[in-house]
Amino acid sequence: MGAPLASWPWASLGSYKYLLYGPLVAKVAHAWRETGSLPLGSWCLHLLLLLALRSLTFQLWFSYGNMLFFTRRRRVVKDGVDFRQIDAEWDWDNMVILQTLVAAVAMGSAAFPAVSELRAWDPRGWALALLLHVAVSEPVFYWTHRALLLTLAMGAPLAGAFLAGAGSVSLVYGHVLLFDCLRCMGYSNVEVISHRAFAAFPPLRYLVYTATYLSLHHREKDCNFCLFMPLYDALGGTLSSRSWGLQREVDQGMNDRVPDFVFLAHVVDVVSSMHVPFAFRSCSSLPWAMRPVLLPLWPVAFAFMLLQWFFSKTFTVSFYFLRGRLHQTWSVPRYGFQYFIPSAKKGINRQIELAILRADKMGVKVISLAALNKNEALNGGGTLFVNKHPNLRVRVVHGNTLTAAVILNEIPSSVREVFLTGATSKLGRAIALYLCRKRIRVLMLTLSTERFLKIQREAPPEFQQYIVQVTKYQAAQGCKTWIVGKWLSPREQRWAPPGTHFHQFVVPPIIGFRRDCTYGKLAAMRLPKDVEGLGSCEYTMERGVVHACHAGGVVHCLEGWEHHEVGALEVDRIDVVWEAALKHGLTPA
Repeated sequence: MGAPLASWPWASLGSYKYLLYGPLVAKVAHAWRETGSLPLGSWCLHLLLLLALRSLTFQLWFSYGNMLFFTRRRRVVKDGVDFRQIDAEWDWDNMVILQTLVAAVAMGSAAFPAVSELRAWDPRGWALALLLHVAVSEPVFYWTHRALLLTLAMGAPLAGAFLAGAGSVSLVYGHVLLFDCLRCMGYSNVEVISHRAFAAFPPLRYLVYTATYLSLHHREKDCNFCLFMPLYDALGGTLSSRSWGLQREVDQGMNDRVPDFVFLAHVVDVVSSMHVPFAFRSCSSLPWAMRPVLLPLWPVAFAFMLLQWFFSKTFTVSFYFLRGRLHQTWSVPRYGFQYFIPSAKKGINRQIELAILRADKMGVKVISLAALNKNEALNGGGTLFVNKHPNLRVRVVHGNTLTAAVILNEIPSSVREVFLTGATSKLGRAIALYLCRKRIRVLMLTLSTERFLKIQREAPPEFQQYIVQVTKYQAAQGCKTWIVGKWLSPREQRWAPPGTHFHQFVVPPIIGFRRDCTYGKLAAMRLPKDVEGLGSCEYTMERGVVHACHAGGVVHCLEGWEHHEVGALEVDRIDVVWEAALKHGLTPA
């Protein structure tokens, strides 16, 4: 049995812990029903409103801290937040729950004045609360923090103001929200206050702390103990001599560095656009799934889609480190459906081109194109940009060679015949040419005899007989290995015999309608175990797993290859890329 205070009392409740707010909600609902109007005189209502505002404050600071396109240059600690830390912070709101429950008990007592007895605004209370914060909260926090690492000082200014008869409703809201804002600013890992402000008014540095100031406390443990005011560290002799110099360096972009590798992604759809660290970091740390909590935010996400369509440019989404190399994910501000609008094609290519040129100017070594960013009909699998800019130093990679390798290595060695849809695409062509060399019969579904013959003639003469054109799904009724590069409807899937396994390289993946068949996932690989700072999942992928085209760019970077990988796949390089991926510790997912 653990110690009584080793965990929160409601730890075993999981998500049901929010039922602890039930009595407050019930009291408000009961008063509303009796009076027929919102009970503005009820402390329970104000506690719930304050809870909502505090939660919004924390969420906005979480979002701001993870908006790398705004904060990248001013991040205090350059390391990323990994899954382990995110899991440890999952119940960040336990303290808020505790404070709300304690406040409910206190405000429900006879000693606490009713809301109706209070002024909406009383400057005396604000002045007294400020005085008590400086004279009581700050020194109490400093000494308890220095000795015991406890936080007991938040309520002192409020309690003092109310005991003096100068409390007000605005003081409750203002003090609590300002307190939360300052705490969040310190833990945001972003330098919010410019060093120029301290240079212009030196006393300010003793009145308010910064994220850099707090980071030194967590790093060195024996300095910078204050709540918000470094004045008490200065008086107590615990102010780190590095505080202001490091703050200036961080504010000037000391921790900003050029990535070695960039994965250029795009948004899939409106709902999944919320699966980013700067929306909900906890949700982005799990594979994408439809979560009911996100549905009310759909209108907000839709509005952001419109804004991005007209005003946005490629932005940084996330990052991680691998063997000392910085890997970033950038996103083109376009959604999946927009790639199929003919009039949008030119604008999308311009966004991709600008991202490539930006990466080239920065000194990025490899940029890998994701999903529709390398669509053959859009830009020839990246050839458009390489041909237009022949002197690029950054290597442009579509990553499809490793995608093909992953799919091919999933096929059991006993298979002697496969049915291939999307057969004349870049991937389909490479898969057919690779398998025919293994003397595996490939049924290529295509209505274009011209395109089929072009691919068949690429195979060595002795293997051309293994590539067969079919024009209907019925031709695969006896084949139990389907490689799907084109979306299949339920009607088309019914032609597969029982026991069929569907391998996939189609986006979005097909829906598994057949219970007597099995369905593979999109080609993916697990990153090496020594990856650092990885804290978000790539769409539907599991933790630590990335799409094969992403992994292909990683391998290209780790190997230091100097060629572009664009356009048609080189069949002879499929095994080379696969072996290189395994050598560097990437594994099939």
